[in-house]
Amino acid sequence: MEMARIGATPAGGCNRQALTDEDRQGRKLFESWCAAQNCTIEHDQMGNIFARREGAEPGLPPVLVGSHLDTQPTGGKFDGVYGVLAGLEVIESLNEHRIRTDHPIEVVVWTNEEGARFSPAMIGSGVFAGTFELEYGLSRVSRNGATLGSELERIGYAGSRPCHHYPIKAAFEAHIEQGPILEDQGIQIGIVTGVQGMRWYDLELIGEAVHAGPTPMTSRRDPVRAMHTIMAQVYKWADDFSPWARVTFGDARFEPGSRNTVPERVIVTLDIRHPDETTLAAMEDRLQEIVSTAATESNITGIVHREWQSAAIQFDDRCIRMIAESATDLGFSTMHLVSGAGHDSVYVSKIAPTAMIFVPCKGGVSHNESESAERNDLAAGCDVLLNAVLRMAGCAAQDQTTSN
Repeated sequence: MEMARIGATPAGGCNRQALTDEDRQGRKLFESWCAAQNCTIEHDQMGNIFARREGAEPGLPPVLVGSHLDTQPTGGKFDGVYGVLAGLEVIESLNEHRIRTDHPIEVVVWTNEEGARFSPAMIGSGVFAGTFELEYGLSRVSRNGATLGSELERIGYAGSRPCHHYPIKAAFEAHIEQGPILEDQGIQIGIVTGVQGMRWYDLELIGEAVHAGPTPMTSRRDPVRAMHTIMAQVYKWADDFSPWARVTFGDARFEPGSRNTVPERVIVTLDIRHPDETTLAAMEDRLQEIVSTAATESNITGIVHREWQSAAIQFDDRCIRMIAESATDLGFSTMHLVSGAGHDSVYVSKIAPTAMIFVPCKGGVSHNESESAERNDLAAGCDVLLNAVLRMAGCAAQDQTTSN
């Protein structure tokens, strides 16, 4: 709740977009809490934050925990933030009980996970994992023309540590589910086995700008008419690929953007998702057909730009088992599920054994100011995280038997 005061919105949510002044304040608050727990703190070239608690054998690879602190423009209090602060809570608990682990533990804050200010999403973890080049990450541009690299410099988070992966024992990310399944079924812990594939597109529709009054409807080369047809057809084929297909038109831009002028150019964003890569490819083929047909019928030019893609991934079996065993030992109800949302763990899983822990959120609502979660569920997820980390990091010594 203290973190949520930074960038708080009137409707009870958070607007703490990546590399804004509010993001800087949130990062500084997190680092102050880490310093109080005697963690060493480093920033890499993408502004990712690593707070490290040394193990009994510092030469061993660390166990990585964490998520992100940036939010959507009208985001909630828990998306990403819960995973970061759950990692910090693990370190606080180990310190309180004077438990030394064999492996170091690092809590990470990934830069620009949301992709709300700089596209694509998950860029900090993507550069770290080697999916994107550093130059590509730093060159991402916001709507107001600021580059990610210049904003890192401005808020003081352009670190010197190379943004490149290194040996990691295991990585865990705790997160609210952002969907209704756990709540609907009365389950407290979701054991996440993987993340569905997703692709982002910019649909560029180019017609002719003409006066809204004198120009007959039959004479127009109107990209908006094509956009309407495309949207209707895409929603229809989403049903054909149900129940796991997801399609979202999230933004549209009209140029020149005048009330009494038929637009010359329309750009519409489209997000499609499915857990099966073959089906995703079929969905993309269908999209190309729909845009081509609609463009021909409206006498315009239609272009499909693939902005970004993330393949469906399967998490590490051993990490999944560690989470499942921890939850069972603690007596929590569980179920295995695939994440419908993208997370930094997608990229981390490419370079380290990785898995995720989900807890319910009210109504399955996320990316919304009303986003909410119950204290008991958040605590349960953190307990499971703590025990999974201990299983992986090894318990070198402790002063007495501790409770969960």
